[in-house]
Amino acid sequence: MKIIFAGTPPFSVPALEALTDAGYEIVLVLTQPDRPAGRGMKTTASAVKLLAQQRQFSLLQPCSLKQPEVHAQLAAINADIMVVAAYGLILPSAVLNIPHFGCLNIHASLLPRWRGAAPIQRAILAGDRETGITIMQMNRGLDTGAILLQRSMAIAQDDTAQTLHDKLALLGAFCIVEALTRLQQGRLPAIPQNEVIATYAPKPEKNEAEIDWRLSAESIGRTVRAFNPRPGARSQVRGIPMKIWQASVAGDAAGKPGEIVAAGRDGIAVVCGEGSLMLQIVQKYDGKKLTAGQFLTGHPLRPGDRFECRDD
Repeated sequence: MKIIFAGTPPFSVPALEALTDAGYEIVLVLTQPDRPAGRGMKTTASAVKLLAQQRQFSLLQPCSLKQPEVHAQLAAINADIMVVAAYGLILPSAVLNIPHFGCLNIHASLLPRWRGAAPIQRAILAGDRETGITIMQMNRGLDTGAILLQRSMAIAQDDTAQTLHDKLALLGAFCIVEALTRLQQGRLPAIPQNEVIATYAPKPEKNEAEIDWRLSAESIGRTVRAFNPRPGARSQVRGIPMKIWQASVAGDAAGKPGEIVAAGRDGIAVVCGEGSLMLQIVQKYDGKKLTAGQFLTGHPLRPGDRFECRDD
């Protein structure tokens, strides 16, 4: 099969590698234009572009897919299918209809749950016990196309958005190869999504990363994991703005939400609306990530100190 592959971030890379290793012909790679990134805002190529250059694939980086000249370029390739994995640009109807078998999307959730931009973070925030990959036939809607293949996986209690992302990227690579194999065998039925149970995964707002200590320790722990690595769950104590990168649920503790009840090498224990949370890896905004013990060496927090709470 002649495949156009459309993807941009690291999530997309294992799928492109897997398709190549499986012997599929990648006739074109679409990825977003180089953009400024990092502290120095240096113009940087996408992860998919770097792989495409390494494998010497034909490469196209349009700012949009709405232009007729782009449509003409894609149509001239006469591709059998387009595989889309976190590409980041909207595919208009004119593009969706160009490949013979249309466009297949690798989506990081078990659709129709968590349609949209942030399915991994939303699954963790909601306390879901499982997630997975859906291979979907793309249409004009937001992740509303027919389900072609699904594979599930458990969400571990210590999974962060990063670790779950990495697991799903590998699962997505496996699933797209399986889906294309089944397609060629005529064994890939399209199953419409159940609109009644659909949920949406909007991109998180900045204020969602602000810890509300009135919530349960379990809920706050999910916030810490969901916003690792970006943007980092945050709070403030004694005027020190901090990001919390790793924490675990501890037992009940007496005190007001946000109050520190213990601080030492093992962590910083903070009272929550229900239970307490042991902060293990933290960071001052302009500093490095440190274990709680290392952080306390330079910032001696004590029992009785209190993280800012919304009810203050």
